[in-house]
Amino acid sequence: MQYTHLGRSGLSVSRLCLGTMNFGPKTEEADSHSIMDSAHASGINFFDTANVYGWGVNKGRTEAIVGRWFAKGGGRREKTVLATKLYGDMDEWPNNGKLSALNIRRALDASLKRLQTDYIDLYQFHHVDRDTPWDEIWQAVEVAVQQGKILYSGSSNFAGWHIAQAQGAAARRNYTGLISEQSIYNLLTRTVELEVLPAAQEYGLGIIPWSPLHGGLLSGVLKKENEGVRRLEGRAADTLEKHRDQIQRYEDLAEKLGHSPADLGLAWLLAQPAVTAPIIGPRTQEQLDGGLRALEIELDDDTLSTLDDIFPGHKTAPEDYAW
Repeated sequence: MQYTHLGRSGLSVSRLCLGTMNFGPKTEEADSHSIMDSAHASGINFFDTANVYGWGVNKGRTEAIVGRWFAKGGGRREKTVLATKLYGDMDEWPNNGKLSALNIRRALDASLKRLQTDYIDLYQFHHVDRDTPWDEIWQAVEVAVQQGKILYSGSSNFAGWHIAQAQGAAARRNYTGLISEQSIYNLLTRTVELEVLPAAQEYGLGIIPWSPLHGGLLSGVLKKENEGVRRLEGRAADTLEKHRDQIQRYEDLAEKLGHSPADLGLAWLLAQPAVTAPIIGPRTQEQLDGGLRALEIELDDDTLSTLDDIFPGHKTAPEDYAW
């Protein structure tokens, strides 16, 4: 396993992050525990979850599954860099969502209870809260740090200027601020290259890409479709039709290189300078094994150039659209 620091922090994390969103809704608890054990056996020490995972009436279920896995002992918690998130409403009652000081206190304590741990390594804001001032957010976080309940803070789904705003407010308080940003980033969705990635690099945040294979569209979907294994519907089908020619060229390139499309997509992300660890969210042991293969792939300049030709990216703003 390869390790790197998360942003400008001294925290060492694996180059792949285990996403747990499927644990509960799509993967039974016993299989979820087995996947987490296998992740540790492979050297993955970075796990990501959120208080809303489990969804609907089962919000919190995923954290509880992870917590029961920690409770088995054997150094499971000690070996894990644990990241969870808050923001989404946990119920319809006021103050049980977003980033008020009250919800930060309540949501953190609830996550700690479900996860059966006394601290969170990386506590992430799942979305920007436009209604709560940053001084209130950081004051609540500083209290939690002083209590030993969290160690680091991160963001998710922030714009570049949100990162700048957060870091400016933290600097005025002589606080560390954010050390990571979790954004959608893959060959099909490269909008973050305009301002989010430059902001993250400027302020020393590690990028944790979610949906690295764009919901499976970069995992060999055309081959699966031709073999009758998978057929998309709704928005995914519309996206496939819009990008069918690009995805065909991509799958042809993967076959030429001798890699699976999924491995190629992850390897491309790992080659991007701002990226710390793509989030892989396996539903099965086989999917976890597949993600690990990407760590063995080194892409040369010609391949990277070809991928940029198939899926054009962005220059840093404003040069992307001006001079």
